[in-house]
Amino acid sequence: MTSHKTAQTMKPATAAKKLGVYLEATPAEFQEGVVSRTELNALQADPPAWLQELRRNGPHPRPVVAAKLGVSIAGLARGGITEALTTEQIDALKDEAPEWLVKERATQAEVRKEAVRIKEKQAERAAKDN
Repeated sequence: MTSHKTAQTMKPATAAKKLGVYLEATPAEFQEGVVSRTELNALQADPPAWLQELRRNGPHPRPVVAAKLGVSIAGLARGGITEALTTEQIDALKDEAPEWLVKERATQAEVRKEAVRIKEKQAERAAKDN
């Protein structure tokens, strides 16, 4: 018996997530079809103009917005940001520096510092055990 290898495909939402773009802003043919692993790799290797434009100017999905603002996704929600934002809107928020953003950035910095401390502590334990 021989098995036929079928192309691995994914839903447009999954492909958009992997590409780091907001699905609703992608072209209709992207949203309505399925994306094969080969097509995804081609989009990543040589992004078409629409993908370059979305990555540059948005609208960006929440994980990208959170990363660009230096906060968590939960921090975005606490700040009342539930929609996708454009690069221009993100830059405006950075310039305004509302109180919630300053607070969430400080919280995120503390979380990162604590993660580093824990990692160092675990490395010390591992070194002692060896």
